[in-house]
Amino acid sequence: MLDSILNFLQTTGIAKLLANEPVEIVKTLVMYVIIGALFYLAIVRKFEPLLLLPIAFGMLLANLPGANLMHMEMFLAKEINFGQVLREGGLIDLLYLGVKLGIYPSLIFMGVGAMTDFTALIANPKSLLIGAAAQLGVFVAFSGALISGQFNPLEAASIGIIGGADGPTAILVTKTLASGLLGAIAVAAYSYMALIPIIQPPFMRMLTTKKERSIVMKELRTVSQIEKVVFPILVTLVVTLIVPDAAPLIGFLMLGNLFNVCGVTDRLSKTAQNELINIITIFLGVSVGATANAENFLSAKTILIVVLGLVAFAISTVGGLLFAKLMCFITGGKINPLIGSAGVSAVPMAARVSQVEGQKANPSNFLLMHAMGPNVAGVIGSAVAAGVFLSTYSGVTLL
Repeated sequence: MLDSILNFLQTTGIAKLLANEPVEIVKTLVMYVIIGALFYLAIVRKFEPLLLLPIAFGMLLANLPGANLMHMEMFLAKEINFGQVLREGGLIDLLYLGVKLGIYPSLIFMGVGAMTDFTALIANPKSLLIGAAAQLGVFVAFSGALISGQFNPLEAASIGIIGGADGPTAILVTKTLASGLLGAIAVAAYSYMALIPIIQPPFMRMLTTKKERSIVMKELRTVSQIEKVVFPILVTLVVTLIVPDAAPLIGFLMLGNLFNVCGVTDRLSKTAQNELINIITIFLGVSVGATANAENFLSAKTILIVVLGLVAFAISTVGGLLFAKLMCFITGGKINPLIGSAGVSAVPMAARVSQVEGQKANPSNFLLMHAMGPNVAGVIGSAVAAGVFLSTYSGVTLL
């Protein structure tokens, strides 16, 4: 009886934690502090809770001693042994296949497309230019990661895409080019998306005058049903003919939008907007969070990724604001520069921040629909940037 009790005690997570080296024990405890902070942001502060909460819980599961739910080493090899994953993998290993095969990010994009109104972009195509300018941070962070000497080009491309403020895009690029950094990049990307209402306003106020923030833009023109239906088909054709590697994201984004606007697939649109995207969000968040164990997350590289991600996000915001400010000057004050910050692809939070800041300067100002144009353009822009990185580096073998 005593032997049975001793055997049981030796199999507990506490015993396995205490059996590690002191440094490993400290790292695990630090991870619990980080996980607690993410829970606080998600539950108490309500920052992007639908994704931050599953990611935090996935991190918790990955850092439970002896749970063996995730074996990241199976996915870091050049040739993944899927048979081994199915035979020996834990629960999260199986869920992670949806990330590694690029299934979850594309399905998330389909749901986003079904929920997003593209009419602001169709009514004002110039918004595409703002969305493109807001990708500046992607390439600045990519260059900074290379210059640091700590990352190879594949890792630098994965870090740079954080500047697009698009979690699924960052995950798709990272799982292909630098899967070992997936946990750190995903946490950084979604954390900064959640902190948009805190990060962006200081730059918005610093780079615009009160007079500019008070500009009331004229009402957008009415978009016809034909335009709404043709737009997603046309964008899919044009973008993928230029950047074929953007097809998984752009294609499913536009498919979801087509479900919504065509008028004959209401059931599919509602499923994409609700049940499907909710299920995939849980699987994606938990499996991505589980890649962040103490061993690969607590490193100097992770700190540098967090810093570079913040720089990328800030530069993207600045790029969009400055380009919108230029458009304001060219049009003689017809464009409110605040909509430039919505050029990052966090839909619709970035557009809401533009609306809030506009109303602070002028209570009668309603910028939400105008900001949705650059916001949607930012989604397309980040997907195109991802396609450029994938087409450039996905076949590269580093010596």
